[in-house]
Amino acid sequence: MQPGQDNLRKLETMKEEAFLCGGTKRIEAQHKKGKLTARERILLLLDDDSFEEFDLLMTGRAVGVGEYPGDGVITGHGTIAGREVFVFSQDFTIMGGALGEANAKKICKVMDHAVRVGAPIIGLNDSGGARIQEGVESLAAYGDIFYRNVQASGVVPQISCIMGPCAGGAVYSPAMTDFTFMVENTSYMFVTGPNVVKTVTHQDITAEDLGGAVVHSKKSGVTHFTFPNDIVCLREVRRLIKYLPSNSRQSAPILDLRDPIDREDPALDYLVPANPNQTYDMKILIHSILDGAEFMEIHANFAKNIIVGLGRLGGQTIGLIANQPAVLAGVLDVQSSEKAARFVRFCDAFNIPLVCLEDVPGFMPGPEQEHGGIIRHGAKLLYAFSEATVPRITVIIRKAYGGAYVVMNSKHIGCDINFAWPTAEIAVLGPKGAAQIIHRNEIKEAANPEEILAQKTEEYRELYANPFMAAKRGFIDDVIKPRETRHRLIRSLQFLENKQTSRPPRRHGNIPL
Repeated sequence: MQPGQDNLRKLETMKEEAFLCGGTKRIEAQHKKGKLTARERILLLLDDDSFEEFDLLMTGRAVGVGEYPGDGVITGHGTIAGREVFVFSQDFTIMGGALGEANAKKICKVMDHAVRVGAPIIGLNDSGGARIQEGVESLAAYGDIFYRNVQASGVVPQISCIMGPCAGGAVYSPAMTDFTFMVENTSYMFVTGPNVVKTVTHQDITAEDLGGAVVHSKKSGVTHFTFPNDIVCLREVRRLIKYLPSNSRQSAPILDLRDPIDREDPALDYLVPANPNQTYDMKILIHSILDGAEFMEIHANFAKNIIVGLGRLGGQTIGLIANQPAVLAGVLDVQSSEKAARFVRFCDAFNIPLVCLEDVPGFMPGPEQEHGGIIRHGAKLLYAFSEATVPRITVIIRKAYGGAYVVMNSKHIGCDINFAWPTAEIAVLGPKGAAQIIHRNEIKEAANPEEILAQKTEEYRELYANPFMAAKRGFIDDVIKPRETRHRLIRSLQFLENKQTSRPPRRHGNIPL
């Protein structure tokens, strides 16, 4: 037998072993938990027959660990909807997917390739953490990955899927990526686990209650999306990729959904209630104006008083930020300000135009908000909008009061086009609050204070709580009919397509973190 034939046979055997991962028993155990294997996830995520693997035969060299082909992570590249992406998928069937020197080298290699060629990075995380047997080398390996996360930030989109355990230092890589997905009931993230918590604080808590998908989706805001199983999660990652450009030098792909540019919706003329204290659902407007009524909401369960997400107008991807009057009257607070600021900065980094739908009564008052840093967090949103150089459009739907009016992408902080509906109220305060301050002596001395207050409130509303004063000053470019909103937005995006903005030379700004 020729040596070449022997090596071919040996190669086949080695690849068969590698494809078996940690063996049939461990694969079965993975399936019993409701989880796919690392390889199954990649094949489901990528287009059929597009995956090209790197370092299939790579092994670790830690003493006493043994050699496992692939060393607990599968890496390579493939396509989603025909567009190149790089991916790594941690293999829990091999040493619990623990990170070691060789494992991390594989991950770093695909991250470096992604930055060089300008393609998104998708990480499928399912790991028990650092490989204890490798000591400080495993900690150094985490540092190598973290450093690359930062270097890739704003260069290529980075997406993390938490599809099993993610604990200790491992959580910081997903935290620095652009979007984090979690699978309900099978994934969790925490810096210190339940056992450590019990030792230090004497508190009993489950992994799910400490760092499960629901906790991070609703309370901490660590995760942007949660889904019931691996299959749905990976399908939605594919959906997200279709909205995004491959890198910061490109624009998102155009997708024509055959939705007429000049389509009008007469029902929008009646969306805003006559009673200014009555709520309505901003999502009705969002789905009405977007192409095909398609909207991918981000952070849907966190800080629901503001809505952020991706949609299309005239085939072009846009980032949408909207106050939600149906939740806390759409007020800005600590969480909503931070949520929106992060999204604005992502869109600006990747050439995605921003559309803001505004109905904000102001910032949330109270000692809890002040002590929680509403000044600092509100300034993050102000900074993010002011810094953004992509096309920016705002439509004031109803309330635009006080500092929140300025913060929500106003003309004064560089917004390109500002529209208002006839129902818009642009003022320092709401009519009633303003009347109480301006006419407090008259109201206090009146025999019928409630009647005088109501009269002065209506007078203020007529004079100031409307879009016309702002339009006269040029702060509003046009007062438009609600039914025309979609058409006016698309036409504005078209003429802003080649917008160019210069900034003073500097290393970087200092956002109020």
